[in-house]
Amino acid sequence: MSNDVGLQQMLDVAVAAAREAGALQKQKLWGDFTFSFKGEVDIVTEVDRACEEMIVNRIRSAFPSHSFLAEENLYADGDPAWRWVIDPLDGTTNYAHGFPWFCVSIALEQDGELTLGAIYHCMMDELFTTIRGGGAFLNGAPIHVSSRKPLRQSLIATGFPYDAARGNENNFRNFFELQLAARGVRRAGAAALDLAYVAAGRLDGYWECKLKPWDVAAGALLVREAGGTVTNHKGEPHRIDDHRILATNGLIHDEIETLLERAERAEPVL
Repeated sequence: MSNDVGLQQMLDVAVAAAREAGALQKQKLWGDFTFSFKGEVDIVTEVDRACEEMIVNRIRSAFPSHSFLAEENLYADGDPAWRWVIDPLDGTTNYAHGFPWFCVSIALEQDGELTLGAIYHCMMDELFTTIRGGGAFLNGAPIHVSSRKPLRQSLIATGFPYDAARGNENNFRNFFELQLAARGVRRAGAAALDLAYVAAGRLDGYWECKLKPWDVAAGALLVREAGGTVTNHKGEPHRIDDHRILATNGLIHDEIETLLERAERAEPVL
């Protein structure tokens, strides 16, 4: 069995897990479910936990030796050479309010390198997939980043951390600078979908801070495989344990990076 065939089989398992979790999310949306608080405003629903268990169990049944990094739980150590990075429900706040903008995000690292990813938006039945070196796809059709430039003609996206009201790193100054410079800035509340939309050319760029690995792992690989550029805010190669990301079509990357650097030097907005 070639490595490519093996990776395709792994992606098939990830896709099946993502679709299964997405079906549960769609079934439970607008229904009765419980939730609890992980922080003052950071919540987790019973659907988050059920989806994570569903995904991990499906992947573990196929690859019992692999390890997992997931949002809601810690898992016993497995083989560190193969690590699944999972956000079972990205956009939990949206979900809890019945706002239909959320997704499942599943990625796999091999020896610390992102190898494959799947992002599933069940409300639109859109499945974004990628294998490193094999391009990016939406429902099986190839996708590519946009060719729009300059920033003034571009639509970009961002998000804000849960503790924005209490911390200096709240992204407000960055938003101010980029809202003035771009055609528009959107804040929809699901980082993985923002990255998938950059990969599909629907957005021209995306930046955010205070992110976790499961927020960005699958999406970062999608953007790269779709021909885009992914760095931290300083233009350095992005790692999933960076808490800042800048992902663009490559054509507006330098403009955004310059504005982020300028905002970094300005007084924080509280």
